[in-house]
Amino acid sequence: MEQFLQQLVNGLSLGSIYALIALGYTMVYGIINLINFAHGDIYMLGAYIGFAVTTSLHLGFFPALIIAMVACAIIGIIIEKVAYKPIRKSTRIAALITAIAVSLFLEYGTMYFVKAETRTFPSVLANKSIKLFNGGVVLNTTDIYIIVITVVLMLLLQYVIHKTKIGKAMRAVSMDSEAAQYMGISIDRTISFTFAIGSALAGVAGVLVGVYYNSINPLMGILPGLKAFVAAVIGGIGIIPGAVFGGYFLGMTETMVSAYGGSLYKDGVAFAILIIILLIKPNGLLGKNSKEKV
Repeated sequence: MEQFLQQLVNGLSLGSIYALIALGYTMVYGIINLINFAHGDIYMLGAYIGFAVTTSLHLGFFPALIIAMVACAIIGIIIEKVAYKPIRKSTRIAALITAIAVSLFLEYGTMYFVKAETRTFPSVLANKSIKLFNGGVVLNTTDIYIIVITVVLMLLLQYVIHKTKIGKAMRAVSMDSEAAQYMGISIDRTISFTFAIGSALAGVAGVLVGVYYNSINPLMGILPGLKAFVAAVIGGIGIIPGAVFGGYFLGMTETMVSAYGGSLYKDGVAFAILIIILLIKPNGLLGKNSKEKV
């Protein structure tokens, strides 16, 4: 039982990372039906920005977090303007190929400037351990920071989407972009804002991963990016609560599989679960079937 509770704590931390990245996937898809495969590499850039801020500027954890959010938001807007806006009305395959090209550009462009070796992320948080159940469950302060920051950002995102003018514009564009444009909503500004929020959340995830695992590299965004996409699809891509649910579900599943002797197969299990869920519910666990009139 104690091992199960320990892995539950670990799953919450890992699931928080997946949820933050998955939110960017699902928000962009909900607005313009684009699967932004470069999103995982923005998460990688967030980790490197946090690394540069803490090592070169000698700032603490929270300044690094805020600077990474702002920088990644700007990078997300630039990518949308330069790479995705010109092909917005093109075929989906063109958008998909462009997203893959942007992903490779970010990976190997970063590698050109910072080299390929793994870097050690500085310890910017005092990592103390809290022992529960007579020491059977260990809760690190890093886990608490990750979980609390993720929950706060998700609540803030829900407030922005449901209570602010730009959030209402995002919901309107996701439902019917043409009707929203006729009502005076700026489509370009709304899409840019969506990319900014999603990229900012990915930047936070990058810094949190650097603090949690203490190592970063230019290709670190590939597999977590794919898994976050899996999480978004499991929950129902285009649905924000679905991305959160999928992230935590995937994080819990991976830690449980690793804990009970299947660490070599945790990635395979994640994608196998995706296949099974898509066979049973093609729109994801929280998705709804939508009928189109012919």
